[in-house]
Amino acid sequence: MTDTLIKELDKIEALSSVSIVPSAKSKSTAIGATLDELQAELHKAKAAVESGEDPQKVFADLNKRIENSKKQVDERQKEHNNALARFGKAVDKKFPNPLPTSQPKFSTPEDVEALERVIGMHFIRTGSFDIAQTFYNECGVPPDPRLWHAFEEMHRIRASLREGIIGPALGWATLNREFLRGRHSTLEFDLHRSHFVHLMLNPPLGASPSDPPLAAAIAYSREHFSTIASSYPQIIPQMKRLAGALAWATRLSSSPYSDLIQDSIHTNLEPAFVKEYCARLGFSRQLPLRVAGDIGGNGALAKIEKSKKVMKDKIAEWDAKDELLIEIPLPPENRYHSIFACPVSKEQSTDKNPPNMLTCGHVIAKESVNRLTKGGGRVKCPYCPVESTGPTLQVHF
Repeated sequence: MTDTLIKELDKIEALSSVSIVPSAKSKSTAIGATLDELQAELHKAKAAVESGEDPQKVFADLNKRIENSKKQVDERQKEHNNALARFGKAVDKKFPNPLPTSQPKFSTPEDVEALERVIGMHFIRTGSFDIAQTFYNECGVPPDPRLWHAFEEMHRIRASLREGIIGPALGWATLNREFLRGRHSTLEFDLHRSHFVHLMLNPPLGASPSDPPLAAAIAYSREHFSTIASSYPQIIPQMKRLAGALAWATRLSSSPYSDLIQDSIHTNLEPAFVKEYCARLGFSRQLPLRVAGDIGGNGALAKIEKSKKVMKDKIAEWDAKDELLIEIPLPPENRYHSIFACPVSKEQSTDKNPPNMLTCGHVIAKESVNRLTKGGGRVKCPYCPVESTGPTLQVHF
């Protein structure tokens, strides 16, 4: 159903376009193009009258063109109105229940400013700098110049990666090598590998015919890979594979190294770079505003509102502060915390009821440990014959 809404929005965007290029989704001419043609006809009519042609004949022809242009504009406007009506029906079908009503969440100036900063930062992180500047000007909240310049740099490097230019990204990775090593990230090697494979399959322009076919790739590996190997010892096996691939360079697709010619070797560089760049700034790769919209719009708000209504009908109160009374299914990319369910009580662990490890290594919830504790602090493991006599160890996932 979401795809249907997007398709209807695309139709409205196409019909609203002022481009002179005809749209495949519309049978009529764009309004902007029609008005441009009419303006050109007016100039022609003026020139014709000034050159001595019969004004009555010129104005008669011009009147016909004006009527034709008016008809085209009316047809285009009718298509646009129909598209808006279809979109409205699609929205009503997608969201049959009214939006939940609640007390205003952003009633204080501090709350409003915090919300405006979140929205402004969303525009900056998505690269919509013109929109962000307009938004900041209108709401009166100044942007953070450090983050503004940082994300401008990030989007410049992203644009270079899309064009197959790894130099800017490689320069950033080299400057932040210690940070990447601390995260066990292989971004710097991945960038070098992409360029190495490119040189192996595509000799550089201007290379001498007398040079060996793989001379550029070999020279590149000698210049860069030794430094990378000392900084990232975990990628040495992958570097050995690159060296072995040289022997199969002319028939790589039918070799044990055929994975090196996959597009993902190059296309995965951009999201990997964005992830590390955002982490360097202390941000998640995912956009908070988009995550909130995706989770809320995909059913979370509807389930919470329904549960509140049921509890209200039963005259019950929702007094839990740190947890929901209902389960909200989330896609894997939106699961940020490990979850432990006690195998004895079948309940999810909390801060007050954390997982604890017994002497034997089995883990159960603290409340289950207390229930199983006998005299002298002895705890019989419910899963093996071992009996713990010392204190249990709290486990942090």
